[in-house]
Amino acid sequence: MDQNTKWVLNIRVVLLLLLSHVTSALEVPLDPKVLEGLPQPPTITLQSPKDYIFDPRENIVIHCEAKGKPSPSFSWARNGTHFDVEKDSKVLMKPGSGTLVIDISGEKAEAYEGTYQCTAHNDHGTAVSNNFVIRQSRSPLWPKEHNEAITVQMGVPLVLMCRPPAGLPPPVIFWMDNNFQRLPLDKRVSQALNGDLYFSNVLPEDTRRDYICYARFPHTQTIQQKQPISVTVLDNSPERERRPGFMMPLGPTSTKMVLKGETLVLECIAEGLPTPEVQWQKDGAELPVSRMSFRNFNKMLKISDVNEADAGNYHCTATNILGAAHHTIKVTVKAAPFWVSAPRNLILAPNETGVLTCLVGGDPKPKITWFVNGFHIENAPEDHSRKVEGDTVILNNVQSGSSAVYQCNASNEFGYLMANAFVSVLAEPPRVLTPPNQVYQVITNNPALLPCATFGSPIPAITWFKDSQTSIKNGDTYVIHENGTLEIHVAQPLNSGKYTCIATNNLGIKENHIYLEVKESTRILKQPEYKVVQRGMSALFECKVKHDPSLVPNIMWLKDNGELPDHERFEVGTDSLTIKDVTDGDEGTYTCIVNTTLDKDSASAMLTVVEATPTPAIVYEKPDQPTDLELTDQTERSVRLTWIPGDNHNSPTQKFLIQYEDLLHQPGVWINLTEVDGTSTTAQLNLSPYVYYSFRVLALNEVGYSLPSQPSSQYRTNPAAPDENPSDVQGAGTEPNNLVISWTALTGFQSNGPGLVYKVQWRQKGVEEHWSSRTVANASQLVVTGTPTFVPYEIKVQAFNDYGNGPESEVVVGYSGEDLPETAPESVQVLVHNSTLAEIHWEPVSDSTVRGRLQGYKVYYRHNRTLQDAEEKDQQEQVLMFSGNRSEGRLPGLQPYSLYSLFIRVLNNKGEGPPSPIKTFETPEGVPGPPSFLDVIDRGLDSLTLKWGAPMDNNGRLAGYTLKYQPVNNTIELGPVQVMNLQANETSFTLENLNSSVLYKLYLSAKTIKGSGPTITEEAFTAMDSVHTQPPVETGKVLPVRPAFGTVNTSVSEDGAVISWEYFGHHKNVYVEYIVDNSKEDWKKELVNGSHSHLIRGLKPATSYRVRVVARDPVDPAVHSTDEVLVSVPAVPSRQVDIATQGWFIGLMCAIALLILVLLIVCFIKRNKGGKYPVKEKEDAHQDPEIQPMKEDDGTFGEYSDTEDHKPLKGSRTPSNGTVRRDESDDSLVDYGEGGDGQFNEDGSFIGQYSGKKEKDTHEGNESSEAPSPVNAMNSFV
Repeated sequence: MDQNTKWVLNIRVVLLLLLSHVTSALEVPLDPKVLEGLPQPPTITLQSPKDYIFDPRENIVIHCEAKGKPSPSFSWARNGTHFDVEKDSKVLMKPGSGTLVIDISGEKAEAYEGTYQCTAHNDHGTAVSNNFVIRQSRSPLWPKEHNEAITVQMGVPLVLMCRPPAGLPPPVIFWMDNNFQRLPLDKRVSQALNGDLYFSNVLPEDTRRDYICYARFPHTQTIQQKQPISVTVLDNSPERERRPGFMMPLGPTSTKMVLKGETLVLECIAEGLPTPEVQWQKDGAELPVSRMSFRNFNKMLKISDVNEADAGNYHCTATNILGAAHHTIKVTVKAAPFWVSAPRNLILAPNETGVLTCLVGGDPKPKITWFVNGFHIENAPEDHSRKVEGDTVILNNVQSGSSAVYQCNASNEFGYLMANAFVSVLAEPPRVLTPPNQVYQVITNNPALLPCATFGSPIPAITWFKDSQTSIKNGDTYVIHENGTLEIHVAQPLNSGKYTCIATNNLGIKENHIYLEVKESTRILKQPEYKVVQRGMSALFECKVKHDPSLVPNIMWLKDNGELPDHERFEVGTDSLTIKDVTDGDEGTYTCIVNTTLDKDSASAMLTVVEATPTPAIVYEKPDQPTDLELTDQTERSVRLTWIPGDNHNSPTQKFLIQYEDLLHQPGVWINLTEVDGTSTTAQLNLSPYVYYSFRVLALNEVGYSLPSQPSSQYRTNPAAPDENPSDVQGAGTEPNNLVISWTALTGFQSNGPGLVYKVQWRQKGVEEHWSSRTVANASQLVVTGTPTFVPYEIKVQAFNDYGNGPESEVVVGYSGEDLPETAPESVQVLVHNSTLAEIHWEPVSDSTVRGRLQGYKVYYRHNRTLQDAEEKDQQEQVLMFSGNRSEGRLPGLQPYSLYSLFIRVLNNKGEGPPSPIKTFETPEGVPGPPSFLDVIDRGLDSLTLKWGAPMDNNGRLAGYTLKYQPVNNTIELGPVQVMNLQANETSFTLENLNSSVLYKLYLSAKTIKGSGPTITEEAFTAMDSVHTQPPVETGKVLPVRPAFGTVNTSVSEDGAVISWEYFGHHKNVYVEYIVDNSKEDWKKELVNGSHSHLIRGLKPATSYRVRVVARDPVDPAVHSTDEVLVSVPAVPSRQVDIATQGWFIGLMCAIALLILVLLIVCFIKRNKGGKYPVKEKEDAHQDPEIQPMKEDDGTFGEYSDTEDHKPLKGSRTPSNGTVRRDESDDSLVDYGEGGDGQFNEDGSFIGQYSGKKEKDTHEGNESSEAPSPVNAMNSFV
C-alpha cells in the first residue's frame, strides 16, 4: 500500500467518523428491567471458525448462537442450498440454539463435508453467520518406494529428500534413526522447511543406513514413515576446500509473498568447505529486533506480525575463509481484508437518520458487498430511505417497522470478512437507570461524580439542577459528561445538597434525585514524635485526629509496618499508644493510621531504647604493632612471611594487613598486598618478577589499625617475560583519514623485566587478511594515517621485554575517523496537528553517506511571522535534536496562526551534514491569550464602566470578547451569572441596571473561531445610596453613607419575636439589637451574619420592645441601621379555639354577672356607712338622675378612702367614655396585640386569633374602646 493510499484511507476514516457522530449510536443497556419488552433484531454471539477440520472419530459440532427479542429461530444452508436438519437423523440442533451436532459414527464422514452457513431470524430481521468450510482430516500412507543407496566423497554437499504425502492439515516433519533417536542438527546439517535434509558438506561420520523421514499428522495423531535411506561417505578422494554456494533457494534472487499480520519465514541453506556462516541484512533498514528471531543456526529468519514496512529486499550472505555467496529475496506484503471500522448496531428513533460504515483495509483493495436480512441489497425490497455509497449505507428518516439486519462482506483474493449490524427503530420515553435518592459522600477538595444513566429513543437530553432551583451548566466548577454524569472537579462544602437530573426526549420526561455530602478531610493534628527511652521505662506516642463529625475514625497502630505485638505492655488509647516496661525488642518505627470510610491519614515516629544505667566503661585501644618479621620458604614467585602479634588491648584482632614496598620501581610507597585472619601469624605471599620487595604488617581490631611493624629484610625476584598485556585497548580516529590506537601502559611492577615495548597490530575488518604492525616504547598510543573514512579495524597490542613476549592479545574492534555527513535528508513533509504541534517526516539518509556513527537528526526551525503580520520579524532560530535513526519527530510549543520555516541536518560525532531544502508551513488559529488588563474606570449607583486591553497574543483573528458578571452577597456566595458577547473592536463597556452597594465579580475573555482563551477577573462595588439621618445634617457637611436596607417585618410566636429584613450591603458583621420600650438599659445585640431573618428568644410576656437591625464594619467607624420597630409580646399564648359560644362558658358568665351584681349592692351598702368614693365625676358623666351623691351620715355616697378599694374591680366594665388607662388594666386587649397601636404583622398573622371585636373611639384612637372579651373577664378572676 503506497503512501498516497494510506493518506486517502486515513482521511476517509476521519470523515466517516465525523459523519457517524451526526447520529449518536444508542447502546441498549443490560439492565433486565430495561431489556424486558424492548424489541431487538438478531445478533450472532458465537460461531465456529471459518475453516473447520474435523476428526472422523468424533462428532462434528458447528457452533451458531444468537440473541434477540423475540428469541430468534435458526436455519442452515449447505453448499448454497437449504439444509433440512429435521430430515437427517444424524443431525441434531441444540434447543434454543443454532448449534449443530452431527453424529458421523458408522457413516461416511465425507458425506458431511462442504460449506455451511447459519441464519438467525425473528420478526425484526435476519442475521447470518460466516461460511464454515467443513473438511475431514486426512493422514494418507506413504507411497511405496525403493530408495537407492547413496555413495558420495567426503566434503561434497548432499540433499536427502523427504516428500511426505499431502495431508489435512499438513504434517510435521522430523528425521530419526531406527532407534527413534532424532538425528543431530547443526550449522553443517539442517532440515529445511519442506522437510528435506541438507548437508553443507559430508563427513565420514555421516555414513549410516537409517536416515528415516517421519511425518506426524496432528489431528489424527498418527505418524507415517518413509523407507530408510542409506548414505556412505568415502574418503579416498576427498573434495577440496571451496567457496560457499546456495543449495536453497537457487539462483541470485527469489521472491516471497506474505500476508500482513502473519509470520514471514525466509530460508537460506548454503554449501561450502569449510561450512559457511550465514548472515542476514535488509536494504535500507535495520531488521526489526523486537519481532525478529534466527532459527536453524542462522539459516532461517522469522519476523512475526508482518506489516507493510517489512516489504523489501532481504540479503542472506554465506561466508567461509575462501569467500562469500549472496542471495536476494524480494519480499512483498499483501493483506487479507482487515477491519478499520466495522459496522455498529444502530438504535434510531422514528424520523432520525443513521449511518452504517464498513471500512476495511487490504491489499489488493477488498470489494464491499452489502446484504439486508441475508439478501443482496440490490435484491432486497426497495426502501427509498436507504442509500448505498460504496462502503457506507445512509438511512434517512427511518420509520417504525423498518428494523433490519445489514451484512457487510469485504473480500479479496486472500479472504473475506463479514459483519452483521442491526438497525432497530424504537420510540421509547426516557428512563433513568441510576437508583433514586442515592447518597454520595466525598472528601473536600476531591472530585465528585454524580451518575445519571439513562435510556430512551431518541437519546434523552440530560439537565441538572441543584436544590431543585439552580440550573447547572458546564463551567469551571461543573462538567456534564456525555453519559449524563455530573462531575465536580474540586468539591467544597457549599456543593453539598440535593441534585436532580432530568432526562427529556419528545416522548416524555423523567427525573432522579441524588444527594451529595462533602465531608471534612481526616487529618492527624498532633503526630507521634521520635522517642529515646531507657530500658524498663514507658514510651508514649500521641496521635490526635481531626475528622468530619459524621465520619467515625478507626485508629490503628503498626510496628515496622506490621501488627503490634500481642502483649499487655502495649496499650492503645483513644489518641495515643503507651508502651510499658520498654525492652530492646521494642525498638522500631511506630505508625499511626487513621481510616474513615472515605479517606485516611498516617504518621510515623521511631523509638530508640538505651541502657537504663550506664556501666563502667572498658578501655579499648588499637592493637600494638606486630614484631619479629621473618621470610622463609623462598622461591621465584613466592615467599612465606611470619610475625609475632602485639597486645590487642581488650579488643580481639580481626585481621592482619600485609603491605610491600617496591624499592626498584616505587621506593617509599607502601602497597596493600593481602589480608589474613586475625588468628593467623603467617602468610604465603605470591610475588611478581623483577621486584625488590620489603614487607610490613598492620593489625586491626574494632578500634582501628595498629602502627606498622618494622620492615622485613629485602627480597628480590628475578626478571621474566610479561604476564599480561596493556588494558583498555581502543581504536578511534580523530581525523577522516586516521586511526588512533590507544591503551593503558603497564607499570614498572607489571613489566616483569627491563626493555618493555609494545607490538601494535591492525587490519581492516572483513577486507584485509594480513596484519600491519609497529613496535613502540614508552608510549600509550599510535596514530595510523591514510585510512578510509569510518571503517572497522581489528586491533591487537602485545607486551614484550628483554626476556620474552606476553600472552597472545585479544582482538579489539575500533573505527577510523569520521567525516561530516555528505547528504541531507530528503522528502521533508510537515503535518500540522493543531495550532501548537506539528509532526515532521523525512527520508533518512543512507548509512554510506553518514560517514560516521549516526547520532541523529537536528531540526532547525524559525518563527517567521504571524499570519496577521505583513513583515517578517527577526526571530531566533530554534533547534530540536532527534537521536538515532529516526524518520519523524514532533515540534511542540508552536505559536498559533503563524508562518514557520525549517530544515534538517544529519549529525554524526564529527558534526552536521548539509541542510535539507527549507520547508515552510503554517499553524492554524488557536484560542487567544487573556486580555492584557481589565479595569473599572467608573462606578455608578446601578452601573459599572469597564475598560480592557486586547490580548498580547491573538493567536488568530480576534472574534470578540465574552463578559460575564455576577453579584457577591455578604456571605461570599455568588449570584447568577450574566453573559454578554462583545465585538472585537470594543475595549470598554458599561454594565447597567445593577444593584447599588453590591460587590460584583467580573470575568472577561477574548475569543477566536477556535474558542475562548483564558479568563481574567476583577471585582468592584457599585456606589452606595446616601440618606439623611436625624437630626438633619448641617449645611456644608457630607451626607453619611449607609447600606441599602429593605423592608423590615416582625411577627410574634410562642417561641419569641421573628425579625426579617432585606439587606444588600457588604459589611461583615450584622446584628439584631433590641431594648424594652421606654427603658434606659443598654441595647442587647445578637450576631446574625449570613441570614436575613432572626428569632429573638427569652422576651418577657406583656412587654413592648424596640428592635432594629445594625450593620458594622471593622474598617468603617460608621454604624448603619434600620429604623426602630416596636414589637409587643402578649401575656399568654394565643388560643385558636373560640369558647365564647360554648354552653358551659355562657353559664359561667351568667354566674359571674350575678356575683358582680351582688358586689355592687355591697358597695352601695358600704357607701351608706360613710365610705368615700371618687364617683362624682362618673355620675356626672352618666347624667343619671336616679343616682344622687350620699353622705355618710345621711346615707349618701361620699369619698371612699380605703386604699384597696380605690382600684377598680377586676372584670368591671369600662367607663362610658370608653377610656382605660394603661396602668389601670393588666388585661387590656392592647397587651394581646389588638390595641390601636397597629402592631400587626404584614401577613395578618394575628387576625382572627381573639374573640373580641376591635373598635376605636373618635377621640382616643390608640386605646381600646370596647368591653373586655369574655376570655379577659374570666382571666381577671384567676
